[in-house]
Amino acid sequence: MSNDSFRKGLEGLDSGPAGSPRETPRVEAPEGGIPAHPTVDALRIQFGEAIGLHELVAGDEHVVYIDPARAFQILHWLRDEPGQQYDFLQDLTAVDYGNGTTIQVVWQLWSIPNRLNIRIKADLPLDALEVDSVYYVWRAADWLEREVWDLFGVTFRGHPDLRRILMPYNYTEGHPLRKDFPLRGRYSRAEQTQRALSMTIEDHYSAIELAVARRIGQDLPEVIVEGGTGLTDSVGMGSGAGDI
Repeated sequence: MSNDSFRKGLEGLDSGPAGSPRETPRVEAPEGGIPAHPTVDALRIQFGEAIGLHELVAGDEHVVYIDPARAFQILHWLRDEPGQQYDFLQDLTAVDYGNGTTIQVVWQLWSIPNRLNIRIKADLPLDALEVDSVYYVWRAADWLEREVWDLFGVTFRGHPDLRRILMPYNYTEGHPLRKDFPLRGRYSRAEQTQRALSMTIEDHYSAIELAVARRIGQDLPEVIVEGGTGLTDSVGMGSGAGDI
């Protein structure tokens, strides 16, 4: 690869990808229409206008768009209603299509008794990225909702412990899976390096971890700080790390 090609490939890294169409992409209906799904029909009867578009993807995956304001009510009904019983939350994630208008929250559900699955989606506007938590409906939502908040910035109202799970708890550059997030981060390389070199012990561990370590007498390692001596020879939280 020539140097010119390499430089061209790096263009735009700081500003992020080019803009996308404003409309969220939709799947065209197959010839002959979408096959019936008993849950979709029941949802329309029960919730009326709160149930929107019904799509079929990958040949047999039924997708239903819902009003985010009624998401908790709809999802709770899908779990508890006799004949539905979607008792397994397979996945909970989000999608940013880069259209600058919405982020899509996705719940993938499976009914073990009925051997049926369905995918529920809700489009949240960027200026109102909030939806009710389903932590108390499916406990599997706990870390999944934390991940979506961490990486996309969606707030799940009512979650008992909504904090970062993949990025450092004190990460200040935003939500890295948003399409408006620059590929190299929001800070310059010089700023990122300076922040890394000036970190203290509190930047490496959460307040809870520090409190536990002090309570049980763990030795805390030194960290790289400006003018400091560098890392200690021990790894983790000192010689007694195996006790945690």
